[in-house]
Amino acid sequence: MHTSAIYQQLKKSLNNYIEQGNTDFTVALSGGVDSVVLLYLMRALKADNPAINISAIYVNHGLSQYADNWQGFCKNVCIDLEVPFEAAKVVIKPQSRTSLEAQARDARYKALDEQSSKGSIILLGQHLNDQIETFLLRLKRGSGLKGLGAMHKARLLQSGRVCFRPLLNVTRSDIEAFAAQFNIKHITDDSNTDERFDRNFLRSKIVPVLAERFNGFEQCTARSIELLQQQQTLLDEYTELDLNKCVNEHQALCISKISEYSPARIANIVRTWLALFTQVMPSQKQLEQIIDQAINAKNDAQIRIDLLDGQIRRHQGDLYFVTPSEVLTDVELNHSELTLADGRLLIKSIGCGLRPPYSNEQVIVRFNCNSARIKPLKKPGSNTVKHWFKDAKIAPWLRASVPLIFYNDELVQVVGYFISANHIDESGIFWECK
Repeated sequence: MHTSAIYQQLKKSLNNYIEQGNTDFTVALSGGVDSVVLLYLMRALKADNPAINISAIYVNHGLSQYADNWQGFCKNVCIDLEVPFEAAKVVIKPQSRTSLEAQARDARYKALDEQSSKGSIILLGQHLNDQIETFLLRLKRGSGLKGLGAMHKARLLQSGRVCFRPLLNVTRSDIEAFAAQFNIKHITDDSNTDERFDRNFLRSKIVPVLAERFNGFEQCTARSIELLQQQQTLLDEYTELDLNKCVNEHQALCISKISEYSPARIANIVRTWLALFTQVMPSQKQLEQIIDQAINAKNDAQIRIDLLDGQIRRHQGDLYFVTPSEVLTDVELNHSELTLADGRLLIKSIGCGLRPPYSNEQVIVRFNCNSARIKPLKKPGSNTVKHWFKDAKIAPWLRASVPLIFYNDELVQVVGYFISANHIDESGIFWECK
């Protein structure tokens, strides 16, 4: 096993992680030949390098009548190999506009992330034929450059966890030959032969014919996919530069700035901007609608475009992506840092700002107090928060999430915008939201 080409390839692909001190790995174990072979290979790698820690997780979706049997098989494999094993049960609830396959995939990643030990790298068993099938499926759907790049070797989950596919350049036939050579038992899922599913049809009817007809078809397709990924990476770098010029501190997109670019470049910027907030990209028709309404609507037009997990709104020449917000409640400020319910960090800093509170003053952060009054520094007179928000041209949907600092019942700071002129101190304090 240690001298096989697959083992050497796996060792090489994980070398960078191991050299950087990342020695904890969790194998996503399904019982299929690819993930079981991956587990055996990792067990051999641990024999070479005892510093490596391996564990395995089986995610039980409950979608197959055999799911519990497969879980038992995976558990027994891990017992034989002396690898720590866990099973994660997930429940898939049907949702409109989302395929069962996509829901199962998202639930699987979430379970793997939550059940894996902190800091471990999740290893996935996908191989070169999976990659080619993904490429052809996306080609059928009319995907662009990013979609045709198919699967990357490394993927970051929303939590920052690394998922890695060390077998992505290995063919299915080589994996099956390896399993046969070392008598590695695995599960065969009967649903994988059901040609009503597009992936199975490609797997059994299309890719083998292409591979037989065109010598080196699998490796050539892999090379094309890698080139597409490189080109997308280059495009991402340029797009990031464009985007940074067009967004403000609230991550709103400035319409006048994007209007300076070509139509193709505008579309690219808008897609990248949306990716900051959602993983579900709009259709081509929706994207055209967004751009058309953003650029061609009257300045005072109230735009609202509903997407799957949020809305696109327009305010004062900027586009905002608005999601359902957390209900924020009043909290007493007893420390120099406070994590708000929506994940933002409220931090007390030293400098020109407010006088420190007196001993008989309670410091409280409140939200959505539109009738509270304040006389902002360098502003004429005292007025309500609602008035000053409107004066500062702050979008209505942002106002409820702005922290308001009170000394007892007196408003002294609208965080990020105003400080009370009646409480100013050159050597005082002020609050910032990160």
